[in-house]
Amino acid sequence: MKIKDGFAKRNIAGAEIVVPVGKTAIEFNGMITLNETGAFIWDCLQKETTEQEITAKLLEEYDVSEQKAAEDVSKFVTMLRENGLIEE
Repeated sequence: MKIKDGFAKRNIAGAEIVVPVGKTAIEFNGMITLNETGAFIWDCLQKETTEQEITAKLLEEYDVSEQKAAEDVSKFVTMLRENGLIEE
């Protein structure tokens, strides 16, 4: 899975924001504000990956339990799927 084309992450005044670009802006009316973990997961999803691979990367980057990392990844990916931002 990976992020669909047509979305860009930008740092605006210290906040990580995802906005639709090009034709996607017509279909997706809004923006998403990411916290640090969300921005990290978003970056991982720029290329084809799995939830397990993202969880492993979170464990390397942050001092967090494997259970918490897996839960965070699952919740974030579910939100992206529900909003049509992931291609499988």
